[in-house]
Amino acid sequence: MRAAFAVGLLVLVGLGIGFGFLMFLTQDQLAQRGSLYETYFSESVQGLEVGSAVRFRGVAVGRVTEIALVGARYAPTDRAARDAAFQLVLVRFALDPRALGQGPPPEEAVEFGLRTRLASQGLTGVAYIELDYVDIRRFPAFQPPWRPQVPLIPSMPSTTIQVQTAAEQLLQHLQELDLRALLDNVNGLIGELRAQLGQGGDAQVALAEAAALLATLRRAAEAADAPALFAELQAAAAAARRLLDSPDLARAIAQGGTAMEALRAAAARLPGTIRELDAGMRSARAATLDLQAEMVPILRDLRAVTAHLREVTEALRRHPGQALLGAPPPPPPPAGSGR
Repeated sequence: MRAAFAVGLLVLVGLGIGFGFLMFLTQDQLAQRGSLYETYFSESVQGLEVGSAVRFRGVAVGRVTEIALVGARYAPTDRAARDAAFQLVLVRFALDPRALGQGPPPEEAVEFGLRTRLASQGLTGVAYIELDYVDIRRFPAFQPPWRPQVPLIPSMPSTTIQVQTAAEQLLQHLQELDLRALLDNVNGLIGELRAQLGQGGDAQVALAEAAALLATLRRAAEAADAPALFAELQAAAAAARRLLDSPDLARAIAQGGTAMEALRAAAARLPGTIRELDAGMRSARAATLDLQAEMVPILRDLRAVTAHLREVTEALRRHPGQALLGAPPPPPPPAGSGR
């Protein structure tokens, strides 16, 4: 009985080992299910292995299928392409469309800022590829001098590299500073401050004057009759309160409101009054024009009558008898006629 149990257990263990070995041999084929993409890294991919996870903001969406140097997969066409390919690491990975959902395809999402970067799981150091959207102006898409065999998702530096780059830039700036000159300037400034704070310095004199002013203010505050001043302030506040509570002020405010209402009503009637006045002015202007048109012939006739009257008056002045005889006297004979 025990021998049969041992044989059965041995058979089960053998089957388990065989199944695990089969899974190990076919893990690449299992990982390659889905859409295949590639990316390039210009930093070390230490800790990243074939089969490592590809995550989008922490959610597993694929697996790494291949890690190699770019120069081993793409033949450079010139020296510039060769130098660029020699410095990059190629990583291909498969993304599960079911895990990505109904969003835009990754090759289209690149235009909206989809990028890859290396990340690690806490203190274990196990690396994986993280997908995320970033500012395309800060991390523009890399345009390789070769034609990728599968769709490309550009990469961006990992957080560790960004911190390291910032630290290196800061260290470079510190190295460019003239620390000796800076320390000399600081020592000189401290010396000048010490001299100013010493006996007879401007700073010492200013501090002494400030202390004297504070003492004077303290003595003035102690000598002032604070209770009386407080009582005057209270009396002024009470008077202001009585003024605000007085019926005369309320009546004046109410009358002011009534006056404002009347003024508002008058202002509302003002456009109509202006229109009526404008219509009256137009009517008066029309009547004046009509009267002027009628007066022109009358004045013309009056001018003619005046001219005739002037002629009659002149004739009567010359020949007064014309008014009685009805005819002018005969003209005098010409001179030298003999009569």
